[in-house]
Amino acid sequence: MNKISLDTPLARGRTADVFEWEPGQALKLFHNWFPLRDIEFEQRIGRAVHASGVNAPDVIGEIVQVDSRNGLIYERIDGRSMLEIAPHQPWKVFTFAKRFATLHAQMHEHVFTAEVPTQRSKFEYRIQHVDVISESLRAALLERLASLPDGERICHGDFHPANVLVTRQGEAVIDWIDASRGNPLADVARVTIILIGAVESGQIRNPFEKVFIRVFLSAYLKQYFRLRPGGEDEYQRWLPIVAAARLSEGIKELDTWLIQQANLVYAQK
Repeated sequence: MNKISLDTPLARGRTADVFEWEPGQALKLFHNWFPLRDIEFEQRIGRAVHASGVNAPDVIGEIVQVDSRNGLIYERIDGRSMLEIAPHQPWKVFTFAKRFATLHAQMHEHVFTAEVPTQRSKFEYRIQHVDVISESLRAALLERLASLPDGERICHGDFHPANVLVTRQGEAVIDWIDASRGNPLADVARVTIILIGAVESGQIRNPFEKVFIRVFLSAYLKQYFRLRPGGEDEYQRWLPIVAAARLSEGIKELDTWLIQQANLVYAQK
Protein backbone atom coordinates (compact mmCIF):
# COMPACT_ATOMS: atom_id res chain seq x y z
CA MET A 1 0.00 0.00 0.00
CA ASN A 2 1.36 3.40 -0.92
CA LYS A 3 2.38 5.77 1.85
CA ILE A 4 0.66 9.08 1.30
CA SER A 5 0.19 12.13 3.46
CA LEU A 6 -3.47 12.95 3.97
CA ASP A 7 -2.40 16.49 4.86
CA THR A 8 -1.33 17.38 1.33
CA PRO A 9 -4.08 16.64 -1.21
CA LEU A 10 -3.85 17.78 -4.80
CA ALA A 11 -7.46 18.93 -4.45
CA ARG A 12 -10.26 18.87 -1.89
CA GLY A 13 -13.91 18.30 -2.74
CA ARG A 14 -17.28 17.83 -1.10
CA THR A 15 -17.34 14.05 -1.59
CA ALA A 16 -13.63 13.22 -1.89
CA ASP A 17 -10.04 14.45 -1.82
CA VAL A 18 -7.43 13.73 -4.51
CA PHE A 19 -3.86 12.68 -3.73
CA GLU A 20 -0.71 11.71 -5.60
CA TRP A 21 -0.32 7.94 -6.06
CA GLU A 22 2.00 5.98 -8.36
CA PRO A 23 3.67 7.91 -11.21
CA GLY A 24 0.98 8.86 -13.70
CA GLN A 25 -1.79 8.02 -11.22
CA ALA A 26 -3.95 9.87 -8.70
CA LEU A 27 -6.02 8.57 -5.80
CA LYS A 28 -9.55 9.88 -5.33
CA LEU A 29 -10.22 9.18 -1.65
CA PHE A 30 -13.87 9.46 -0.65
CA HIS A 31 -15.14 10.73 2.67
CA ASN A 32 -16.51 8.06 4.98
CA TRP A 33 -20.12 9.20 4.57
CA PHE A 34 -20.06 8.64 0.80
CA PRO A 35 -21.85 5.34 -0.04
CA LEU A 36 -19.82 2.40 -1.35
CA ARG A 37 -22.47 1.71 -4.03
CA ASP A 38 -21.92 5.21 -5.44
CA ILE A 39 -18.16 4.63 -5.56
CA GLU A 40 -18.76 1.35 -7.40
CA PHE A 41 -21.04 3.21 -9.81
CA GLU A 42 -18.38 5.86 -10.46
CA GLN A 43 -15.83 3.11 -11.08
CA ARG A 44 -18.08 1.46 -13.67
CA ILE A 45 -18.97 4.75 -15.33
CA GLY A 46 -15.36 5.92 -15.46
CA ARG A 47 -14.23 2.77 -17.23
CA ALA A 48 -17.13 2.82 -19.67
CA VAL A 49 -16.65 6.47 -20.60
CA HIS A 50 -12.92 6.04 -21.15
CA ALA A 51 -13.47 2.90 -23.23
CA SER A 52 -15.99 4.74 -25.41
CA GLY A 53 -13.31 7.08 -26.70
CA VAL A 54 -14.29 10.19 -24.74
CA ASN A 55 -11.21 12.06 -23.49
CA ALA A 56 -11.60 11.22 -19.79
CA PRO A 57 -9.21 9.66 -17.24
CA ASP A 58 -9.37 5.88 -16.90
CA VAL A 59 -10.06 4.07 -13.61
CA ILE A 60 -7.18 1.74 -12.72
CA GLY A 61 -7.64 -1.42 -10.70
CA GLU A 62 -10.13 -2.02 -7.92
CA ILE A 63 -11.40 0.03 -5.00
CA VAL A 64 -8.64 0.59 -2.42
CA GLN A 65 -8.75 1.55 1.25
CA VAL A 66 -6.51 4.16 2.80
CA ASP A 67 -6.91 5.21 6.42
CA SER A 68 -10.30 3.42 6.51
CA ARG A 69 -11.54 5.43 3.52
CA ASN A 70 -12.51 3.98 0.15
CA GLY A 71 -10.79 5.27 -2.95
CA LEU A 72 -10.40 4.91 -6.69
CA ILE A 73 -7.12 5.13 -8.58
CA TYR A 74 -7.34 7.23 -11.73
CA GLU A 75 -5.05 7.94 -14.61
CA ARG A 76 -3.51 11.25 -13.60
CA ILE A 77 -4.32 14.25 -15.77
CA ASP A 78 -2.04 17.20 -15.06
CA GLY A 79 -3.85 20.42 -15.77
CA ARG A 80 -6.04 23.16 -14.39
CA SER A 81 -9.77 23.47 -14.76
CA MET A 82 -11.21 25.78 -17.38
CA LEU A 83 -13.00 27.55 -14.53
CA GLU A 84 -9.64 28.42 -12.95
CA ILE A 85 -8.04 29.60 -16.17
CA ALA A 86 -10.74 31.36 -18.18
CA PRO A 87 -11.56 34.30 -15.85
CA HIS A 88 -7.89 35.29 -15.87
CA GLN A 89 -7.82 35.35 -19.68
CA PRO A 90 -11.11 37.11 -20.50
CA TRP A 91 -9.94 38.07 -23.99
CA LYS A 92 -10.07 34.32 -24.81
CA VAL A 93 -13.73 33.91 -23.80
CA PHE A 94 -14.79 32.89 -27.32
CA THR A 95 -11.89 30.44 -27.64
CA PHE A 96 -12.72 28.78 -24.34
CA ALA A 97 -16.43 28.63 -25.17
CA LYS A 98 -15.80 27.06 -28.57
CA ARG A 99 -13.49 24.42 -27.08
CA PHE A 100 -16.06 23.71 -24.37
CA ALA A 101 -18.79 23.28 -26.99
CA THR A 102 -16.59 21.10 -29.18
CA LEU A 103 -15.86 18.78 -26.25
CA HIS A 104 -19.55 18.49 -25.49
CA ALA A 105 -20.49 17.83 -29.09
CA GLN A 106 -17.77 15.17 -29.40
CA MET A 107 -19.04 13.49 -26.23
CA HIS A 108 -22.53 13.35 -27.69
CA GLU A 109 -21.29 11.46 -30.74
CA HIS A 110 -20.74 8.40 -28.54
CA VAL A 111 -23.39 5.85 -27.61
CA PHE A 112 -23.50 4.69 -23.99
CA THR A 113 -23.40 0.89 -23.87
CA ALA A 114 -22.69 0.50 -20.15
CA GLU A 115 -25.37 -0.32 -17.59
CA VAL A 116 -26.15 3.19 -16.41
CA PRO A 117 -29.38 4.97 -15.47
CA THR A 118 -31.34 6.55 -18.25
CA GLN A 119 -31.55 10.32 -18.27
CA ARG A 120 -35.36 10.13 -18.32
CA SER A 121 -35.52 7.95 -15.20
CA LYS A 122 -33.25 10.35 -13.32
CA PHE A 123 -35.37 13.36 -14.27
CA GLU A 124 -38.60 11.56 -13.41
CA TYR A 125 -37.34 10.53 -9.98
CA ARG A 126 -36.04 13.99 -9.10
CA ILE A 127 -39.17 15.83 -10.25
CA GLN A 128 -41.42 13.36 -8.44
CA HIS A 129 -39.52 13.89 -5.17
CA VAL A 130 -39.10 17.68 -5.23
CA ASP A 131 -41.23 19.15 -2.43
CA VAL A 132 -41.05 22.86 -3.31
CA ILE A 133 -43.30 22.81 -6.40
CA SER A 134 -47.07 22.50 -6.68
CA GLU A 135 -48.70 19.25 -7.75
CA SER A 136 -50.08 20.96 -10.85
CA LEU A 137 -46.60 22.11 -11.88
CA ARG A 138 -45.21 18.64 -11.18
CA ALA A 139 -47.87 17.09 -13.43
CA ALA A 140 -47.17 19.60 -16.22
CA LEU A 141 -43.43 18.91 -16.04
CA LEU A 142 -43.87 15.14 -16.11
CA GLU A 143 -46.27 15.47 -19.06
CA ARG A 144 -43.67 17.55 -20.91
CA LEU A 145 -40.94 15.05 -20.07
CA ALA A 146 -43.05 12.20 -21.46
CA SER A 147 -43.41 14.08 -24.75
CA LEU A 148 -39.66 14.58 -25.29
CA PRO A 149 -37.54 11.98 -27.09
CA ASP A 150 -35.13 9.57 -25.43
CA GLY A 151 -31.54 9.13 -26.52
CA GLU A 152 -28.68 6.64 -26.25
CA ARG A 153 -25.80 9.09 -26.13
CA ILE A 154 -23.24 9.67 -23.39
CA CYS A 155 -24.54 12.57 -21.30
CA HIS A 156 -22.32 13.97 -18.56
CA GLY A 157 -25.10 15.41 -16.42
CA ASP A 158 -22.89 18.06 -14.79
CA PHE A 159 -20.88 19.53 -17.63
CA HIS A 160 -19.43 22.90 -16.66
CA PRO A 161 -15.97 24.55 -16.83
CA ALA A 162 -14.88 23.21 -13.42
CA ASN A 163 -15.15 19.68 -14.84
CA VAL A 164 -12.94 20.33 -17.86
CA LEU A 165 -9.19 20.09 -17.28
CA VAL A 166 -6.95 22.03 -19.66
CA THR A 167 -3.63 20.30 -20.27
CA ARG A 168 -0.75 20.62 -22.70
CA GLN A 169 -2.19 17.73 -24.67
CA GLY A 170 -5.72 19.18 -24.80
CA GLU A 171 -8.79 19.00 -22.60
CA ALA A 172 -10.11 16.13 -20.48
CA VAL A 173 -13.53 15.78 -18.88
CA ILE A 174 -13.76 14.66 -15.24
CA ASP A 175 -16.40 13.93 -12.55
CA TRP A 176 -18.80 11.50 -14.25
CA ILE A 177 -20.89 10.57 -11.20
CA ASP A 178 -24.05 12.12 -12.76
CA ALA A 179 -23.59 10.53 -16.19
CA SER A 180 -26.51 8.86 -17.92
CA ARG A 181 -27.64 7.47 -21.26
CA GLY A 182 -29.91 10.01 -22.88
CA ASN A 183 -30.71 12.98 -25.09
CA PRO A 184 -27.83 15.39 -25.78
CA LEU A 185 -30.17 18.40 -25.88
CA ALA A 186 -31.12 17.84 -22.24
CA ASP A 187 -27.40 17.78 -21.41
CA VAL A 188 -27.02 21.13 -23.19
CA ALA A 189 -29.98 22.50 -21.23
CA ARG A 190 -28.24 21.44 -18.03
CA VAL A 191 -25.21 23.59 -18.95
CA THR A 192 -27.51 26.59 -19.39
CA ILE A 193 -29.30 26.04 -16.07
CA ILE A 194 -26.00 25.68 -14.19
CA LEU A 195 -24.33 28.76 -15.68
CA ILE A 196 -27.25 31.19 -15.78
CA GLY A 197 -28.44 29.97 -12.39
CA ALA A 198 -25.12 30.99 -10.87
CA VAL A 199 -25.57 34.50 -12.28
CA GLU A 200 -29.26 34.99 -11.53
CA SER A 201 -29.23 33.54 -8.02
CA GLY A 202 -26.43 35.72 -6.71
CA GLN A 203 -23.96 32.85 -6.40
CA ILE A 204 -21.76 35.05 -8.57
CA ARG A 205 -21.83 38.71 -7.58
CA ASN A 206 -18.96 40.25 -9.53
CA PRO A 207 -20.51 42.20 -12.47
CA PHE A 208 -17.57 41.41 -14.73
CA GLU A 209 -17.84 37.69 -14.03
CA LYS A 210 -21.58 37.82 -14.74
CA VAL A 211 -20.96 39.34 -18.17
CA PHE A 212 -18.19 36.84 -18.84
CA ILE A 213 -20.50 33.89 -18.10
CA ARG A 214 -23.31 35.23 -20.27
CA VAL A 215 -20.94 35.78 -23.20
CA PHE A 216 -19.36 32.36 -22.63
CA LEU A 217 -22.76 30.63 -22.63
CA SER A 218 -23.95 32.44 -25.74
CA ALA A 219 -20.78 31.49 -27.63
CA TYR A 220 -20.98 27.90 -26.38
CA LEU A 221 -24.56 27.48 -27.61
CA LYS A 222 -23.76 29.04 -30.98
CA GLN A 223 -20.81 26.70 -31.50
CA TYR A 224 -22.63 23.61 -30.24
CA PHE A 225 -25.56 24.08 -32.63
CA ARG A 226 -23.15 24.81 -35.45
CA LEU A 227 -21.50 21.44 -34.82
CA ARG A 228 -24.81 19.61 -34.20
CA PRO A 229 -27.37 21.60 -36.21
CA GLY A 230 -31.04 21.63 -35.32
CA GLY A 231 -32.68 21.02 -32.02
CA GLU A 232 -32.78 24.59 -30.74
CA ASP A 233 -36.54 24.46 -30.14
CA GLU A 234 -36.35 21.11 -28.40
CA TYR A 235 -33.47 22.41 -26.25
CA GLN A 236 -35.76 25.22 -25.07
CA ARG A 237 -38.41 22.68 -24.11
CA TRP A 238 -35.91 20.80 -21.94
CA LEU A 239 -35.02 23.88 -19.86
CA PRO A 240 -38.02 23.74 -17.44
CA ILE A 241 -37.47 20.00 -16.94
CA VAL A 242 -33.79 20.43 -16.11
CA ALA A 243 -34.50 23.38 -13.81
CA ALA A 244 -37.09 21.39 -11.86
CA ALA A 245 -34.75 18.40 -11.55
CA ARG A 246 -32.00 20.67 -10.18
CA LEU A 247 -34.31 21.66 -7.33
CA SER A 248 -33.67 18.20 -5.89
CA GLU A 249 -30.06 19.18 -5.18
CA GLY A 250 -31.12 21.38 -2.26
CA ILE A 251 -29.18 24.52 -3.23
CA LYS A 252 -31.47 26.94 -1.39
CA GLU A 253 -30.18 30.14 -2.99
CA LEU A 254 -31.18 28.69 -6.38
CA ASP A 255 -34.71 27.61 -5.45
CA THR A 256 -36.61 30.79 -6.36
CA TRP A 257 -34.96 31.13 -9.75
CA LEU A 258 -35.27 27.43 -10.56
CA ILE A 259 -38.99 27.46 -9.75
CA GLN A 260 -39.42 30.44 -12.08
CA GLN A 261 -37.68 28.49 -14.85
CA ALA A 262 -39.75 25.39 -14.19
CA ASN A 263 -42.94 27.44 -14.47
CA LEU A 264 -41.98 28.38 -18.04
CA VAL A 265 -43.37 24.97 -18.98
CA TYR A 266 -46.80 26.69 -19.03
CA ALA A 267 -45.69 29.57 -21.28
CA GLN A 268 -44.20 27.14 -23.82
CA LYS A 269 -47.47 25.27 -24.42
